[in-house]
Order: sequence, then structure tokens, then C-alpha cells
Amino acid sequence: MKNAVLASALLLAIPAMVHAEDGEWTGAGEVGFAATSGNTKSQNLNAKLAFKKEDAQWKHNFFLNALRSKGETDGDYKLTANRYEAGASSGYKFDERSYLVGAARYENDDFSPYSYQWVISLGYGYTIIKNQQTELSAEIGPGYRRLDKRPYTVTAGDPPVTTIIDPDVEGNVVGRGLITFKHKFNDVTSFENTSLIETGSNNTFLQNDASLAVSMNEKLALKLGYQIRHNSDVSPGKKKTDQLVTTNLVYKF
Repeated sequence: MKNAVLASALLLAIPAMVHAEDGEWTGAGEVGFAATSGNTKSQNLNAKLAFKKEDAQWKHNFFLNALRSKGETDGDYKLTANRYEAGASSGYKFDERSYLVGAARYENDDFSPYSYQWVISLGYGYTIIKNQQTELSAEIGPGYRRLDKRPYTVTAGDPPVTTIIDPDVEGNVVGRGLITFKHKFNDVTSFENTSLIETGSNNTFLQNDASLAVSMNEKLALKLGYQIRHNSDVSPGKKKTDQLVTTNLVYKF
């Protein structure tokens, strides 16, 4: 099922790529790679692809993200990160500032407390600030989330007995909030911060992405990114918060 969802997300990207040729869509792809060898070995790859379109009536966004890493752990060279994420949103404008927005997000992470989770939501959005230098918008509304918590072990008793707990796939109503801030310091340097919250009775997911981009020309830029991800409900032995720092090359189209 996971592969089918990812395949569907890739198929959804095809129309966006086709329409990008007529100038209605804009987008950016970015990639970062690092590798070491010798006394230690590691390989780290992260890639992002995003499209957006906005006219007098609609605003659309679509993204695909991937993170994969291998490294030495206890003398073994093995996978240490493997995450794929896809999402999309469409907003219908009531006026220049307010809009109705539908959003969907899917995530598959081999090293998260959850093997996968997906969320669909419907909400209200409002553009608080929008000028040539600064843009600030917020979205809020209800949604539905489905997530699969990973099996974990519990040891108790005397003598100790270890039991494998295999939780059921859970689904519940959630509240979704999104705040996006963009600011251009000048024609070359820009800052962006996006905060996402999806909260329900079984878990509260928080993600904050901050980035500073410096353009080299009209098409290429260098971007420094800092990401924080937090799940409130995790299995025993799992950390609630993950952090990621990236340095990527960006291509705009």
C-alpha cells in the first residue's frame, strides 16, 4: 500500500511538470549530498521538489521530499535514515486575502516511531501580509489522520519477561495548523520559515522548516536549511524530536 501511495504521488507530479512549460506553474528542485571514506564511511542524500501556482481564484502547492543516509554504527555500515514525503494543497480564494484550503500529506519513515502516517484536511486560510518583500499566511482547520505505530518490546516481571507489542493502525480526527513566512532581504538573499502542526488524541506532530537562500543567478541558489520534527507519542526507547541541517543546491524553473 505504501508503494502505491508513493506511486500515486509521483503520477500527480506529471501534470504539474507538463503545465510548467506554459509558464503558469513555477517550481524548484534542490539536492544535497555528502560522503566520507577512510577511517569512517558515510553517505547522505536529501532531495526536494516543489511546484506552485497562483491566480486570481486559486492557489496550488505540491511537494516531494526524500532523505536517505548510510553510516557506520557499531562497526557496521548500514542505513541510518530513509524517509519519503509527499503533499499537496489547493486553496479557493474568497477575496485577495482569505481562502478555503484542502490539504493532504503522506510520510513513510523507516526510522520514525511511525512507519507511515497520512493526513487529509479542510480549513480556512488567510494571507496576513503580502508585498514584494514579505509574505505571511496562516491556515487552520479539521482533518483526519491515519498512522501505523511501529512494534516495540516491553520487559516486566520477576523474572523479566519481554513482550512484543504490535499496535493497531490508528485513525482519528485532528486539527491542522500551518504558518508560512517569507522575506526577501534583497534581490539575492531570502529567508523562509514554515511551521506545521497536526494534533489529535493519539499524537501531536510538529515540524518547523527554516531556510536561508542565496541566489547565484536567476536559476541557481545555495540554501541552508534547519528542520525540527517532533512526535508527542513515541514507542519506549525512541526520541520525540529529530533535527536535520542541510546545505543544498537549488535549481529554479
